[in-house]
Amino acid sequence: MDYNIDLDNITVLREKGIDLLFQFGPILLKSLILLLVGRYAIRLLMKLFGKTLEKYEIDPSLATFFKSFLNALLWVLLLISVATTLGMEMTSFVAILGAAGLAVGLALQGSLSNFAGGVLILVFKPFRVGDTIEAQGTIGEVESIDILYTKIKNFDNKVVTIPNGALANNSMINYSQKPTRRVEIKVGVAYGTDLKKTRNIILEVLKLDQRIHADPEPLVKFVNFGDSSLDLIVRVWVDSENLWPVYWDNIEAIKEAFEQQEIEIPFPQRTVHHLYSEGK
Repeated sequence: MDYNIDLDNITVLREKGIDLLFQFGPILLKSLILLLVGRYAIRLLMKLFGKTLEKYEIDPSLATFFKSFLNALLWVLLLISVATTLGMEMTSFVAILGAAGLAVGLALQGSLSNFAGGVLILVFKPFRVGDTIEAQGTIGEVESIDILYTKIKNFDNKVVTIPNGALANNSMINYSQKPTRRVEIKVGVAYGTDLKKTRNIILEVLKLDQRIHADPEPLVKFVNFGDSSLDLIVRVWVDSENLWPVYWDNIEAIKEAFEQQEIEIPFPQRTVHHLYSEGK
């Protein structure tokens, strides 16, 4: 008797399972196909969108931001379509989505701030991809500007990720925005050195470098009585990309010119006086 009941129950469950399969199987299959086709379509659209941006030479910063935003929007639309196909009512889904959005918004206030910061950066353009900037204790080249974060490659080839909110709301130095930069070299010579002669030697060295601009003209000025030296400042203007090569080449050339002209480059010294006579 028990065995018959169990068999009857199994038969009923099997029939219900078959009914459910025929009832919901096509819907699940249709939703799965929609998800796979939609995923492929999003990839295809993103490739086409990327090529369009390249064709019209859109700024790389804006291009990265637009692609990230469009990709997120397409995925939201796809998920809504899949949910609708599964039989979920749109009004219910929108209500759930709104409640979830509110909860996520409260939990991710920092991310929303970063999103707003990214929009401000792309609108006002304080820097672009490829610029060298200093921000949040990091100096390096901007690699990408995404929806929430900006990636900076420093001079050690390390990538630093900085939230856009911090970049948009704090001070930042852009070393690439202007086409020219000023090179500053500090020079020290021994006390008793002829400053006019020293200045002329430095100016002659600077004249040999074609990368240095004639206007504004190079400047060499005496600025300080140091502990062991007379301190001079050398200032020249160059194209931004030549800043460090000009600095390195000319500081070495000035040192060699001083040696040839017997201009003494001082080093810290101390004079010791003996207070007692010899032998005591």
